[in-house]
Amino acid sequence: MKIVLAVLLLIGFSASALARDEADTPLTESEFIDRIPSSSKAEIIARFGEPARIIDITDDETGEVIGSIWHYHYLNISTNGDYYKTTELDFVGDHVATVVFSMMEYAETDTPSESEPESELR
Repeated sequence: MKIVLAVLLLIGFSASALARDEADTPLTESEFIDRIPSSSKAEIIARFGEPARIIDITDDETGEVIGSIWHYHYLNISTNGDYYKTTELDFVGDHVATVVFSMMEYAETDTPSESEPESELR
């Protein structure tokens, strides 16, 4: 009986923790912009999963990744309640430097277009 009670309590605590995390996920533009810059790449992946597309910007001489562009699809909502097709997170190091909300859905391709920087795509 004690084991059953302990398991039920554990399930209850886990469910409330997951529900709280979902409620803490900022989806509106302003909430997202207020919270996302303080999150690391690992925290963003833990919360939203892997991005649909990653573009790494590398130093030509050293090959070191100096920045990254991540695309997520249908992650944020505008003030009128419509979902943005793409949310772009631009990283410098491990933290977000710029957030772009777009109604365009970018293709997940391995070849940069004319308007994209020539960088390492993955």
